Amino acid sequence: MSDEPTVAPGDAAIGGTPGDVAAPVRRGPTAWLAAIGPAIIVASVVLGPGSILISSKVGTEYGYGMMWVLAIAVLFMIGMVALCARLGILHDGSMCDELAASVGRPATVFVGLIIFLIVACYQTSNNGAVLAALEPLFDWPRDGQEGVSDAALQHAQMIKALVLVGFNGFVVVILFALRGLYKKLESLMKGMVMLMVVAFLANLIFARPSLIDAFKGLIPSLPSGGLIPTEQDGHIVDPLLTVLGMIMTTFSVAGAFYQAYLVREKGWKIADAKQGMRDSVIGITTLGVLSAMIMMTSAAVLHGHVQPSDLKTVTDVSQQLEPAFGRKATLLFSVGIFAGAFNPFIINAIIGGTLFSDALGLGSKIDGVWPKVMTTGALAVGMVVALLSVVAGIDPIGVIVFAQALTVLGVPVLAVAVLGLAIRAKRRSSAMVPMWMPLMCGAAVLLTVALALRTAYRLYLQLT
Repeated sequence: MSDEPTVAPGDAAIGGTPGDVAAPVRRGPTAWLAAIGPAIIVASVVLGPGSILISSKVGTEYGYGMMWVLAIAVLFMIGMVALCARLGILHDGSMCDELAASVGRPATVFVGLIIFLIVACYQTSNNGAVLAALEPLFDWPRDGQEGVSDAALQHAQMIKALVLVGFNGFVVVILFALRGLYKKLESLMKGMVMLMVVAFLANLIFARPSLIDAFKGLIPSLPSGGLIPTEQDGHIVDPLLTVLGMIMTTFSVAGAFYQAYLVREKGWKIADAKQGMRDSVIGITTLGVLSAMIMMTSAAVLHGHVQPSDLKTVTDVSQQLEPAFGRKATLLFSVGIFAGAFNPFIINAIIGGTLFSDALGLGSKIDGVWPKVMTTGALAVGMVVALLSVVAGIDPIGVIVFAQALTVLGVPVLAVAVLGLAIRAKRRSSAMVPMWMPLMCGAAVLLTVALALRTAYRLYLQLT
């Protein structure tokens, strides 16, 4: 028997009031496209410039050999997103409301604060990613570049600062000026994801990868060099740094957690449970396919020819591809990078602002005042640190290390919170929460704890 419920017309939906029913179901060959949305938004925030860079570095370093790691990370992400979508449909209140009812408001505020701080810190890199995505298009001069005067560098710095202020200001205006923000964001993210698909697929066709080798890469194998980071001659040697980075950028617990809020914005009820599962599979699979395209492109063109350490930014990736693809294809890759920078820039801040507002009990609706205020706060922190880096030359590495330290603590705590809410929902309505969901969530908790401990050890080596 199927574990999906059936709801007769007029039945009350769990998590709503008596008389709540599912939204009318659209029919036709394109009905599925109109219904899908929440997981596409989650995929949009996960596949940012950091994920693009890491996928490129993994393909450059290992060729097709780590395709199996990406596949496993995508499967974990599908399971966690599907579970959180189910929890968003089932629970009476939001995730933070339910968490507060289980463990108390102070613990919930602690979780929300950690997520907000992580988001605010990483918003710094999102600002930098926007500039990096625009750099190939505007050909800004670089510090140390031959023949570039100080006046030209200062002019470029001022232009970059104006871009950051204008971009952040535009996002804030959009947040407060628009009503029905969810639908507009869903349409925008669908468009941006399609743009990324076109851009990266075109580059993949230019690269002409070996499909046979790509399928062989789905067979698990471990790279040489050990599994634990070590210190050698004053340097940290971590042979799995890029691979673990790919796991952490693909399997985003915070992004999955926010899926519960997105399905509520979508208005889904119990009768939409199957659609929620379909949405999770299609949305996150799209994320995996895009990451695989990027990895295969680098494996075909850069593996064996470029050192992974030479790829420090997405701009470096674009420049390394230019000799093989030509200027036009490289510009197309840059368009994909910009779409990848634009998506998390907005959604990442909204996740942090909404979850912190909800943790404080101030509301969880994307159109609410307090979620928008908190989102603006996250945007402001990222912009100010990025401006200090661009104009004053202050290295933001301290902010990034702080964010990594918070991630070590925050991600396992958030995963445990999801598992607790899943167990609670399973007891309440076992038919609605199939056993594989909490089991996969339990495995995800173990994975996040293992990754957190390893990251903590690496930070210890780095700081000492």
